[in-house]
Amino acid sequence: MSKFMDWIDARFPATSLWEDHLSKYYAPKNFNFFYFFGSLALLVLVNQIVTGVWLTMSYTPSAEEAFASVEYIMRDVEYGSILRLLHSTGASAFFIVVYLHMFRGLLYGSYQKPRELVWIFGMLIYLALMAEAFMGYLLPWGQMSYWGAQVIISLFGAIPVIGNDLTQWIRGDYLISGITLNRFFALHVVALPIVILGLVVLHVLALHEVGSNNPDGVDIKKYKDENGKPLDGIAFHPYYTVKDIVGVVVFLFIFCSVVFFFPEMGGYFLEKPNFEQANAFKTPEHIAPVWYFTPFYAILRAIPDKLLGVMAMGAAIAVLFVLPWLDRSPVKSMRYKGWLSRIWLLLFCVAFVILGILGVLPPSPGRALLSQVCTFVYFAYFILMPFYTRMEKTKPVPERVTG
Repeated sequence: MSKFMDWIDARFPATSLWEDHLSKYYAPKNFNFFYFFGSLALLVLVNQIVTGVWLTMSYTPSAEEAFASVEYIMRDVEYGSILRLLHSTGASAFFIVVYLHMFRGLLYGSYQKPRELVWIFGMLIYLALMAEAFMGYLLPWGQMSYWGAQVIISLFGAIPVIGNDLTQWIRGDYLISGITLNRFFALHVVALPIVILGLVVLHVLALHEVGSNNPDGVDIKKYKDENGKPLDGIAFHPYYTVKDIVGVVVFLFIFCSVVFFFPEMGGYFLEKPNFEQANAFKTPEHIAPVWYFTPFYAILRAIPDKLLGVMAMGAAIAVLFVLPWLDRSPVKSMRYKGWLSRIWLLLFCVAFVILGILGVLPPSPGRALLSQVCTFVYFAYFILMPFYTRMEKTKPVPERVTG
């Protein structure tokens, strides 16, 4: 085995990759519950790729046969229903773990210097993931898939001058048709997964170059022993790989419970109208995107003007990219920031959740007003951040991790 590994290492850096990113990569020893979600996101990504490959073997990307092929997978393909539900539940699970992963970044300042690029790559993954989910959402060719895509794509028509041409170019036709389905299938199955995998690699490489953050926001590279190992760090393998296995087991227990007992999740994971084939002549009573897009959909609906609404929705995502340069606090972790940062983070999270709920519900004057208030809070969190992070009084940060 030793000679075989020597032969491999002479031609490919297998051992050095193992050591640099696992056995000799030292992570802070005070990781907590929130540090499970990065590895869980990777697990769900693998689930989506594996189940997606198997589903493509029986799926037909055409307007005439797409819906029937999904029914064929659910009813006649051996283990097809399990594969389909693993994939559909995995899409929602992906966004749940990604949102919690992002929340941890906000909580402990994982976007601050020197981890700006780690955050940027993470946000690019999030953007690509949203595109991937949107493309995949059309593939079942159900009523909500069809009309949800119709509404979202039509938003590009609000762009001055090029809007109508851009909308037609995205659809590939004058309306959503089999051509749209076919190109969305190609992007969902081939192009976007390659982009996401590439960004994940860059995200991990950037993270391991600067080192992982921790709940204290302390740099563990400052204090090392005589062998150059961080005093407050432990090797990622075997310590955190074993710890992550515990998180994986708990996650899979919850995930499989949803898959086998309530995969529809009350119509939030699998909407009732999507069990009816797409019909261009029959509009659903209430059109709403799938739950993980609804906060941004609520921001769109909160603005009466269509163009301004589209701009606000785009800005709500774009502002996340500049977050590292908005936070002027001398400390990273929320443990040592002042009460202003804590209150604003709480308000931001509450506003985001309320927007997500409002995006699912039919519009009304009262809900529109609440959406506008929450949209204001959402943007105020970022716009005011340079001021309240600079002026607030922070607690002294310890020299070493506190455990």
